[in-house]
Amino acid sequence: MTESLSIRSGVAPPDPGPADSLDEVAQRLRMLKVWAGDPSYDTIKNRINAAGKATGRPGGVMARRTTVADCFKGGRRRLNTDLVIAVVEALHPDVGYVAQWRQALRVVGGEARAAAQVRVQDNLPQDLAGFVGRTAPLNRLRRELRKGDLDGGPVVLAIQGMAGVGKTQLAIHAAHAAHRRKPFDRILFVNLRGFHPDPGQPPADPASVLEGFLRLLGVAGQQIPYDLPARVAAYRRLLVGTRTLVVLDNASDAEQARPLLPDTAGCPVLITSRRDLSELPHATRLTVDLFTPDESAALLAGGGSPLPGGADPNAVARIAQRCGHLPLALGLVNAHLRSTSGWTLTDHADRLDERHHQRRLDVSVELAFDLSYRELPTDRRRLLRFVAAHPGDDFDAQAIAALNGICPSDAEVHLHHLHRDHLLQQAAPGRYALHDLIRAYAVSRCGDEDPPPERRAALTRLFDYYVATAAAAMDVLYPAGSHRNEASSGGGPVAVLLDSDTARDWLDTERPALVAVAAYTAAHGWPSHTTRLSTSLFQYLHGGYPTDALAIHEHARIAARRAGDSAGQAHASTSLGATYAQLGRYGPATEHLQQGRTLFRRVGDQVGEARALVNLGVIESQLGRNRSAATSYGLALALFRQAGHQAGEAHALNNLGEVEAQLGQYGLAAEHVKRSLILFQRIGGRTGEAWTLNTLGDIEIRLGRHRAAGIHLERALAMYRQLGNHTGAAWTLNSLGTLHTSLGQISCHHQQSLDIFRETGERYGEASALNGIAEAARVTGNVADALAHHNAAHTIVVEIGAYHEHARTHAGLGHTHRALGAPTSARDHFQRALTLYTDLDMPEAEDIRAHLTALDSNGVGYATVQLLTCTLSCS
Repeated sequence: MTESLSIRSGVAPPDPGPADSLDEVAQRLRMLKVWAGDPSYDTIKNRINAAGKATGRPGGVMARRTTVADCFKGGRRRLNTDLVIAVVEALHPDVGYVAQWRQALRVVGGEARAAAQVRVQDNLPQDLAGFVGRTAPLNRLRRELRKGDLDGGPVVLAIQGMAGVGKTQLAIHAAHAAHRRKPFDRILFVNLRGFHPDPGQPPADPASVLEGFLRLLGVAGQQIPYDLPARVAAYRRLLVGTRTLVVLDNASDAEQARPLLPDTAGCPVLITSRRDLSELPHATRLTVDLFTPDESAALLAGGGSPLPGGADPNAVARIAQRCGHLPLALGLVNAHLRSTSGWTLTDHADRLDERHHQRRLDVSVELAFDLSYRELPTDRRRLLRFVAAHPGDDFDAQAIAALNGICPSDAEVHLHHLHRDHLLQQAAPGRYALHDLIRAYAVSRCGDEDPPPERRAALTRLFDYYVATAAAAMDVLYPAGSHRNEASSGGGPVAVLLDSDTARDWLDTERPALVAVAAYTAAHGWPSHTTRLSTSLFQYLHGGYPTDALAIHEHARIAARRAGDSAGQAHASTSLGATYAQLGRYGPATEHLQQGRTLFRRVGDQVGEARALVNLGVIESQLGRNRSAATSYGLALALFRQAGHQAGEAHALNNLGEVEAQLGQYGLAAEHVKRSLILFQRIGGRTGEAWTLNTLGDIEIRLGRHRAAGIHLERALAMYRQLGNHTGAAWTLNSLGTLHTSLGQISCHHQQSLDIFRETGERYGEASALNGIAEAARVTGNVADALAHHNAAHTIVVEIGAYHEHARTHAGLGHTHRALGAPTSARDHFQRALTLYTDLDMPEAEDIRAHLTALDSNGVGYATVQLLTCTLSCS
């Protein structure tokens, strides 16, 4: 017991995050039990029941010893999530840690990965051309919005009604009208996917929606809080004093919508849902019913010249009645009326009666779908069926051409006609989406009409297309990238990518679809597609998209593990580790990288093992363990050379040069970096070339060769921007800021780099930029700003354990407190900086000793010492 308690005091509890199966959940629960002192199952049961009594849990659901013990056993097919959480609380009742377990349990079930994928917009979808009817609801919406403007209270307008009744179009039409009348400062729109027919597309997670909204509102990625309540608070705080319209479409229930309410004056909310939303605070409910006969007739009369009535003067009424006065069904039938020449309205009414009696359909929307579907050409029907199987929210003609095995021009024609016939919606120019009811109908038809082998073949063609085009885009952007050897395209059709701009545009546009494809292929039996996407896209995602990177690489890791693909699992684990390192989460980063290295050695992949070693070296370097980092880079360099992998050799050389510069070995560092530059230029690795130029610029700054540094850094920045590499550009901007500070010049480079680091979530970079801003402020005499930014950096470096930046922070705080006339505080910070720099074996230690000597001499000569060492301390 004593040993367990001492372990607990020195080691963090086991991280549940990496668990991807129920067996791993049970294993990590056993690890937590040991970490907590290995209490007996009876003790755990008693703690759970005591907590239950304290919170009023009924005695009938108290835990038993056997059920508690079962939670720790492997081989289970299901788990009582509430009981597992109760066990965790009994073993370690830390709120944040318990939240990690809740998240891990959701991830194991696949719920979190799917619910977190949501697209938010800062504009409204296109208004429906020829919108008719809904006069009374529109008038009421207009009155309530104006009332909110006048009395300043929160406005929540909940539009409720059955599927297909036109709730979304009413909300969009009303929003456009309100925006025309008095433009809003901002518009936030999201489809909450409350009733998607595909179980793989669950209702959107409010926390993920808020993450998207906060980004649209200008919050950098790293500044977005982790937990839902903090995100709600940040969201509402940002909206105070603005006129922002929020449209929450297709909410599953009040609980999903509640966290997304601004709850502030001037920010009205329009919500649509099939369910009652009366529980929402401040909600004004508008129940939208079926069209009236007059509204139905107006819709059927729209869309072109009047149709001949025929013998029956009540034909329009009969058509509307057969459609159940449902707007979605009426729109489909109206499109059918306009596309059938030579028929009267009476003919159409008779045909609907005939179809109704033959099919014995009672659901109006299904009858309308069936009528529209049956009138489509055979190939277009097949295309619609397969379109419904696309896992993404929207798509273009290229993807649908691959899915159906036809040419893109034919696919575009079909999509155009389906949109014209109201069977598709236009999500954006050239991109289409399906109403969830139409998707459900088309999926049903697909199950009835297309044999499983044909459905699988169609999806395989689609996934081949995405994998092949992603690889082609990466070849254009990163011609020397490691993906060329590690991820084959699969031989699928490829979109035409003429240059780096079109390649990057394709990746940026299709990134949400690629995440959806990775999730679907991992869960439904295409593991090699998942792993190839992960490997191929690594360098692109590493350039500024860490959230999507974590999703894709995690899907790949799980898919590869289930398939017994050790090489695929090794690549995915290494990519996960590199991404976690980028985010400053060194614990899971190291765990994944070590797993990747072990797997690479097992399969005999020297290049893969070297890649894992390079990333482990990056972590060592950022933690200030420079000698250890140099060892890792040296091992990686040897492996790359043995394998004849020039791109890897160039990477290892540059990393080695960086850490040698940290150790003050500038000549050796420059030699290695220049050799790296030659290799990158020889193989056409433009990203690597930019990176080495940045490293050379940093070395030149340290050597005082400012003109050469500026030339290298400006070239690097231009290349990074041309490549669209946000992370690389941020580091170069950071270096340029240091250069200008060393010259005593004011610049905005550090602030620009800080903005990017916060957007991409790179904590180490954020701390470095904050220290750079503080050093620049101190040089220009703004010690208050210097103090604030050094303190902000200190918070981050303590959290992530970045010892180099930690030492730099204390050195900066020493200078700042000395300038503020606080020599005691200055000495304390200088002493801490000296200890850290000495432990890191960095030359800055001698600089700090000089400052301490100056302080001990009662400030004599301090200004001279500070001036002479400004360049060194700023770098």
